[in-house]
Amino acid sequence: MTVFPVMPHARSGTGANLKRRLRRGLAWLHLWVGLLVGSVFALNGLAGSVLVFHTDLLRWQYPQLAAYEPHADPAVLERLVAEWAPRGVRSIDLPKAELPVWQAYFANGERAYFGPDDGTLLLRRGPDNDVLMWLHEWHVALLAHGTGKQVLGIIGWISLGLLLSGVYLWWPKPGRWRSHLKVHAQPPARRWATWHRSSGALLLPLLLMATVTGVGMVYGKGFHAVLTAAFGGAAPPTPVLAGTVEKVAWDPVLNQALHALPGARLSRVSIPKPESRVISFRARASGEWHPNGRSEIHVDADGTHVISVFDATAQAAGARA
Repeated sequence: MTVFPVMPHARSGTGANLKRRLRRGLAWLHLWVGLLVGSVFALNGLAGSVLVFHTDLLRWQYPQLAAYEPHADPAVLERLVAEWAPRGVRSIDLPKAELPVWQAYFANGERAYFGPDDGTLLLRRGPDNDVLMWLHEWHVALLAHGTGKQVLGIIGWISLGLLLSGVYLWWPKPGRWRSHLKVHAQPPARRWATWHRSSGALLLPLLLMATVTGVGMVYGKGFHAVLTAAFGGAAPPTPVLAGTVEKVAWDPVLNQALHALPGARLSRVSIPKPESRVISFRARASGEWHPNGRSEIHVDADGTHVISVFDATAQAAGARA
């Protein structure tokens, strides 16, 4: 029996053909999936870019909100909680220099604004009557609440895949880096293709950061668990202090919270649950990037003592990330 050896060039030719077919298939997916998912991604990113200036635009849109001195009066806070908690308010931002009024958050996504001195209702806004709130709901949930948030998470994962596939398709051979970054003027199809290729390669670090952090906010608990397991840190405590609360002593409670974390600014208070004596505050410690801070302070409803303090700036790298 005659044996015909397989020539090396035949094997390499088959491998090259397979690689070309895979590359063409990946390019086809990158193009058409990118046109569909990338359009949503771009619109979502545009909305997010506008929302970076949410407070500034809010002050411009409703100048009456800025016509106050920031002052967190415990008596006003007590009145707001008593009147608006039954109507769906879940948390309230304390007056601050950037927005010197009380800002209340409803369970349905609406927000209300109250005068710092007397608690007078100044404004109530939601996605159906305010363009910035509409953009916010689009940016965080595609106007579809919980379902939209999960869809946005899937789009984020697909976008991450598109970025990585784009890097693979763009990656030049040795010595051809400059040519792969060149933008051609003509013909039009080549001009747009090279613009897309070159700008995508140069902006890749920012695109990856925006995509990964966006997906991380959709799947916050999972990302937090992975980061803290890899780089250390702890989750904020969830203290439990059972007992009936007939009336929160807001004056001593605020005073305890204000002094619990030196150098921090109280930013938000959560409406206390009827079955708990814990009053929870968000705070922005010195050095935190988040506008409301990720630090937390928990105070007994009688204002007799601080239950716990979570200083986000003192955490290990995983929790800070």
